Amino acid sequence: MINRLKIKAIALDVDGTITDKTRRICSNAVKVIFKAEKMGIPVIIVTGNILCATNMISILLGTTGGQVAENGGVIKFQGEKKVLGNIKECQRAYEYLKTKFNINKVEFSDQRVSEVAIRREIEEEVVKEALKDFNVEIYDTKFAIHLTDPLVDKGSSLRIIAESRGWQTSEIMAVGDGENDISFLKVAGLKVAVNNADDQLKSIADYITLKPYGDGVAEAVNKFIFNLD
Repeated sequence: MINRLKIKAIALDVDGTITDKTRRICSNAVKVIFKAEKMGIPVIIVTGNILCATNMISILLGTTGGQVAENGGVIKFQGEKKVLGNIKECQRAYEYLKTKFNINKVEFSDQRVSEVAIRREIEEEVVKEALKDFNVEIYDTKFAIHLTDPLVDKGSSLRIIAESRGWQTSEIMAVGDGENDISFLKVAGLKVAVNNADDQLKSIADYITLKPYGDGVAEAVNKFIFNLD
């Protein structure tokens, strides 16, 4: 049984977790984020989005736990930004992929500093096979296919955020939906998959919500943070 009193922070993915499949944010998720922050439980934004988008999400939601952007390639905490991922191999892999397939980067890709994200115009497995000789990690987030530095991920960056705040990762509740969320759920003390989550993520979760997307986030926070079973 999870000891709810040990949870000191909440780590949340964005797309497909606090938003629906069209990337609209869920009002119920917003409400519990506001409530958690008001109670002194910081929320950490952990996403594949670029840092400026992540920063805006954090500002609008009033989160204070820190930010993990570009699938762990970039972090921001206590006002300091750090780029952890090496984009060079990702760019090399993308240029090679372009010689084989008609692909395009996602919007605002010029602002990515640690990874390359391409539109889902090609299957993930096709990309993995084509890039098997490149030193890149490949994730399909259902919103984009990301080519990332294999030395960093959401989990390794969450550890850095936690250490900077004096938390153990076992004191963090993590909520996600995609395969790129596996790494940060694995390091968290309480692992939650929203109902619409990838089967792989569900297989490692301590709790799978009954509701999908942001309503699932609200369900989990109400259950484990506010004790509203």
